[in-house]
Amino acid sequence: MTAAMTDRVVLLAGATSDAGLAAAQTLVAAGARVIATGRDDAKLAALAEKVPGVTTELVDLTDEAAVAELAARVRDTVGPVDGVLHLVGGFRRGEGIPGQSDADWDTLVTSLTALRHVSRAFYTDLVASTAGRLAIVSSTSATKPHRNTANYSTVKAAAEAWIAAVASGFGADAPGRAAAVIFAVSSLAGLEETLASRFVALWDESAAALNGSRHVLGA
Repeated sequence: MTAAMTDRVVLLAGATSDAGLAAAQTLVAAGARVIATGRDDAKLAALAEKVPGVTTELVDLTDEAAVAELAARVRDTVGPVDGVLHLVGGFRRGEGIPGQSDADWDTLVTSLTALRHVSRAFYTDLVASTAGRLAIVSSTSATKPHRNTANYSTVKAAAEAWIAAVASGFGADAPGRAAAVIFAVSSLAGLEETLASRFVALWDESAAALNGSRHVLGA
């Protein structure tokens, strides 16, 4: 356990991946109270079995009303949120620009929709916290797009723009307390533990220095 994380309430948005498991384990070990969200009840149950103490929430983060209800429920049952790690994602590629299909775009853009809903619903909590932290996992392709991943890179770039806007809000509404951060990877596979430890370490760093920053993992 660490003093910076003890009793901090942290939401893992989209927690049923390997990255979600690593984050939940690291956060609980640090003393945080973790709420793990997902859309698969069986996967959430498996996560809870592996990480005792985690609170699970079955929710579709692309549903604005459901996310608002989640935020109210978490405040009532666990407490205001101090941190959010957004892990909702997905990958699609196509051959060249003509191969960037609408079907792939519609799938990929749901991660951006979820990010917008979660960051808006929990914004007041993060601003009110003595140390609010919001982080997303983006891709190095957001700044170095390729013709075969144009859909994917565009959605990731949009997510980074959204986080930059949230960082602007934090700078105005919670200067020196809240920070919005981007973690960029070329591939998250093998970096799950690194991501988890870097996220926990955000509470040991200055919000003013962190806010709006972008960190490439595995470089």
